[in-house]
Amino acid sequence: MNPNKTKYVFVTGGVTSSLGKGIISASVAKLLQARGFSVTIQKLDPYINIDPGTLNPYEHGECYVTDDGAETDLDLGHYERFLNVPTSKANNVTTGKIYQSVIEKERKGEFLGKTVQVIPHITDEIKNRIKLLGNEGKFDFVITEIGGTVGDIESLPYIEAVRQLKWEMENNCVVIHLTLLPFLKTTGELKTKPTQHSVKMLLESGVQPDILVCRTEYPISKDIRKKLALFCNVAQEAVIEAMDARSIYEVPLLMEKEGLDVVLLKKLHIHEFSDLNLDRWKNFLHHLYHPERSVKIGLIGKYVELKDSYKSISEAFIHAGVANRCKVELEWIHSEFLTEENIQEKLSGLKGILVAPGFGNRGIEGKILAIRYARENKIPFLGICLGMQCAVIEFARNVIGLKDAHSREMNPATSSPVIDLLESQKNIHHMGGTMRLGGYDCELDENSMAFNVYGKKRIRERHRHRYEFNNEYRKVFSEHGMHLSGINPEVDLVEIIEIPSHPFFIGVQFHPEYRSTVENPHPLFIRFVKAAMDHRSGL
Repeated sequence: MNPNKTKYVFVTGGVTSSLGKGIISASVAKLLQARGFSVTIQKLDPYINIDPGTLNPYEHGECYVTDDGAETDLDLGHYERFLNVPTSKANNVTTGKIYQSVIEKERKGEFLGKTVQVIPHITDEIKNRIKLLGNEGKFDFVITEIGGTVGDIESLPYIEAVRQLKWEMENNCVVIHLTLLPFLKTTGELKTKPTQHSVKMLLESGVQPDILVCRTEYPISKDIRKKLALFCNVAQEAVIEAMDARSIYEVPLLMEKEGLDVVLLKKLHIHEFSDLNLDRWKNFLHHLYHPERSVKIGLIGKYVELKDSYKSISEAFIHAGVANRCKVELEWIHSEFLTEENIQEKLSGLKGILVAPGFGNRGIEGKILAIRYARENKIPFLGICLGMQCAVIEFARNVIGLKDAHSREMNPATSSPVIDLLESQKNIHHMGGTMRLGGYDCELDENSMAFNVYGKKRIRERHRHRYEFNNEYRKVFSEHGMHLSGINPEVDLVEIIEIPSHPFFIGVQFHPEYRSTVENPHPLFIRFVKAAMDHRSGL
């Protein structure tokens, strides 16, 4: 395709939130990619926060981090896992960023004294952010997911920007509206009225959806399709059934069966395209649904009641499980409720233990107890970010004998600060976007488990932290049997710790889960799951 003719696809949501706009967006992108097109996806979030970096996980789930250091919505993780293509700062836009940019321009006098208004200034900024990826000339398609639900007051400027773009771009723009067909047990039928009202609300904003994707628990009959087509002004073939799936990774195949990608391409007047090539995807699904065995692994964290807080980790386990022809059964264990009295009962059936990332003091002692249990009982262990730091604290207390060992984050007065604030963080007062963020290099000791896992000397992984291993304690840790096997060459930061005498005991300061995709499961998760499987069989 001509780079000057980038096509734009907008995905809006109606009736209710949490219908899966991110998965539909990623599925559409996957189908287009499988036909040979270059595709990227961006998320427009209506909240006024600049980014989700300062949001509590209970509020927003996981904060996903891109290689260029952006703290973003967790849907960008889905985009990367489906497409196997990195995203960037340009792929996530919030209302906070939009208003911040416009106000900065106003302060600089760029509007030449004009009154700054939602239309045209805010909507122009939104349109510029939407077209930014297309202007790079690298993509045939830019898919834009608009957060929230049609009718939300926060989403109105975004819908208005879509209206304007649809008018300006003519045949280069399509709107997909994701909606819900609720099933009423009392009447035994699917109801179309909520969808009709949702589309009516879109029409009141001047936007006619081109395609309806209808979430449903039951098949949509031909009569219902005709009714929706008639009342919502769409072609009957453009009413797409989206049944609940066993796995999010099955959704692209369900959308292929419904012909979503073909309808979309026709709407954009693209009549010549390659056959779909989803062989690797189908192979992944086959092994996902037909594992040869299972293994139980404990995920220890303080947000486990909201599993989206660890979304990338749970998905990385799915990828690694398939790579090992194994189903990983995650046991979600709240660290705050782990005690010396119940640790044996809570963890005894596990074949692997992962201690999750996080911030703050709550649940920290439970994480340290879980790590001690894994170390002393030779259970495969993986610690991520704070999980790695907790492993350092546990080793300092129970192996080296520094009973007061802690992180200055949790105990500023500790006499043994084995984890301390990064030097670059000591004069920072603003909380948003100021951590050590994004991709950094790490050099591995060739005589280490980490090198054996990665198979190369230098790796690059994504980070999100303020505290680090205190280099003053390097010598004493090495003398007591901990191998500091991965070091950042630029600032001499300890990135990986391991215990060579243990079957599998690794802690990493970075977040390997952010780089795991369907087509490229992360090697650290693959090897951790394999170690858990070997532990299960007594090897």
